[in-house]
Amino acid sequence: MSILPRLALLGALALTWPSAWAEEAPASAAGAASEAAHPSATAPAAASDPAPAPTEPFLVSADKISGGDTAWMLTSTALVLMMTVPGLALFYGGMVRKKNVLATLMQSFACTCLITILWWLIGYSWAFTPGSGFIGGTSRALFGGIRFIANVAGNKLTVSHLAPTVPETVYAMFQMTFAIITPALIAGAFADRMKFSAMLVFLAAWSLLVYAPIAHMVWEPSGWLNVSGVLDYAGGTVVHINAGVAGLASCLVLGKRLGYGKEAMPPHNLALTLIGASLLWVGWFGFNAGSAVAADGRAGMAMLATQMATGAAALGWMFAEWVGKGKPSVLGIASGAVAGLVAITPASGFVGPSSAVIIGAVAGVVCYIAATSLKHAFKYDDSLDAFGVHGVGGIIGALLTGVFASKEISGMDGSVLTQSKGVAVTVVYGFVLSYVILTIIDKTMGLRVTEEQEREGLDISLHGESLE
Repeated sequence: MSILPRLALLGALALTWPSAWAEEAPASAAGAASEAAHPSATAPAAASDPAPAPTEPFLVSADKISGGDTAWMLTSTALVLMMTVPGLALFYGGMVRKKNVLATLMQSFACTCLITILWWLIGYSWAFTPGSGFIGGTSRALFGGIRFIANVAGNKLTVSHLAPTVPETVYAMFQMTFAIITPALIAGAFADRMKFSAMLVFLAAWSLLVYAPIAHMVWEPSGWLNVSGVLDYAGGTVVHINAGVAGLASCLVLGKRLGYGKEAMPPHNLALTLIGASLLWVGWFGFNAGSAVAADGRAGMAMLATQMATGAAALGWMFAEWVGKGKPSVLGIASGAVAGLVAITPASGFVGPSSAVIIGAVAGVVCYIAATSLKHAFKYDDSLDAFGVHGVGGIIGALLTGVFASKEISGMDGSVLTQSKGVAVTVVYGFVLSYVILTIIDKTMGLRVTEEQEREGLDISLHGESLE
């Protein structure tokens, strides 16, 4: 099929997916934030009823801020930033060949800088302010309206309606770290072969046109999937499925690396990869427990669930590989741990430790199969298994959240059908838009380095540097 019919088909899918899932989920599946933001229009007002919960950022006096919550969120923000630099940079950097190590590290570092500016420009506003069901407004463009007012009579500052006990500056920064790591994850799929300039354009467009809308739909109380009752505690759909399917689109548009399947492409330095995976593991407590946006019992339960799932997934991958290949590998156990972290992310604030163990074990085994047998069966070159770990792991976690969500812990019932809706929307929207963006870049400025540059290595050909 030529490129124009493909684009026409993808465009048709993009236009039709909202109506295919337009029905509302049962009210019992809706999140607490959604219920607060959308009270029943038919209930009679009572003089004794409390004021409705705010539905947009607002100004408060400093004494309304929780010191404990703020301290924990500052810590969580630093932990999540550490997941990208240096965590993900080292995890990916150790897995590529020596001639591409610096280019791979550069991708994570440059992505951190680029998304920081885009988040300030419009990303935060589109993701986390009220708007339509699909995109937020512009009230926080250039971080306008985020205020701290020093006053002798008492300081005042703005807070988000999603985090009323911490300064909005802290919440915007915390969510920025999520927006940073998500596009950085995609780079694992196209490692060794994308032009640096094309990567910057792709990740910038993807962040604004894919990440921000999905984040708004899932996490902002006015978002379509939030109102529908889709549960995603810390980013199973928004971060991992989203990045995974974009990675798959990258593989398909770019094609395979030179020599893929014909010559060995061993990791350059597995010590770097294991250090990176360890930093990801530690930083993930900020990712998941920090998503409580409070220093409370739910944060503690999310932290415990994260640890249990990660250990179970690492062992699951290790034993599956041991049985299949005869030896357990360092790369395998590290990849299994990341698969567990991915899978527990959407469920971490909704499940107990026993359910977390099951989610982790399933993710470890299934992601091992996806990263080995699946990509070979379908003959795509997912260089560092971005789709096999993050896409597949995120789908497993999102669906199993519907199975294991505990009303005792979260106050909400899970629904596999509702979770399937969230997965389907994220997969279709993320894949279609990613494919279109990549194709446009390929047809205009070109996506892939030349054959000569790829053989020489991206460190020298793109950056003029190399490791000795």
